[in-house]
Amino acid sequence: MGRASAAVSVLAAIWETLPRLEVVDPTFLPPLSEVLAAWFELLRGGELVEHVEASLIRSGAGFGLAIATAIPLGLLIGWYRPVADFLNPVLELFRNTAALALLPVFVLILGLGETSKISIILYACSWPILLNTIAGVKGVDPLLIKSARSMGLGPARLFQKVILPAAVPTVFTGVRLAGAYSILVLVAAEMVGAKAGLGYLINYAQFNFRVPDMYAGIITISVLGLVVNLLLVRLERRFSTWRT
Repeated sequence: MGRASAAVSVLAAIWETLPRLEVVDPTFLPPLSEVLAAWFELLRGGELVEHVEASLIRSGAGFGLAIATAIPLGLLIGWYRPVADFLNPVLELFRNTAALALLPVFVLILGLGETSKISIILYACSWPILLNTIAGVKGVDPLLIKSARSMGLGPARLFQKVILPAAVPTVFTGVRLAGAYSILVLVAAEMVGAKAGLGYLINYAQFNFRVPDMYAGIITISVLGLVVNLLLVRLERRFSTWRT
């Protein structure tokens, strides 16, 4: 933790010093103190809270829907071979298609409103969760499964007592990746037709040459991503208390 704080402090010092020494053009990269002043001004005026709230609602909705749909589907595909054989061609077709490449399609079909933004987040978040859930189920030690069966566990109990607990760490790896995607894809989605949100704030500030406000929005997104990741790490530890 101390080393991480030191690294952030060094980065902050570099950011503050280089523009003031005009090693980089302060017009395009203002000193950190000016960016933080703009951040506090946005916070005090309520503008930042409004944008953060709009972004969190969209991101949370897409992320939550992805968890609710991708984990059960991944467990089903990973556990039942006929389902996997049936769906694998479709998965292989779409898994390598970048979410942002499909953003124009979502906008054309669903419009510029909230539905298209939440849907693109749902699409982007579903893949890491789905693929990691499948990998987690298929990666369970076969000897562990044989041992459980030899003790008389039926398919349902085997899945509940052995497969699910063993797959939890891999599933949460996908959930954490999806948490990051939910923020990154959201920013791009909010740059198209949004009237609020951090992506809109960054785009609007850049268009109007409010450079400190633009960097304030970028910093806010970085902090949100960090907080989301920390929360997911804690949640993973809670669900993995059985591990030594």
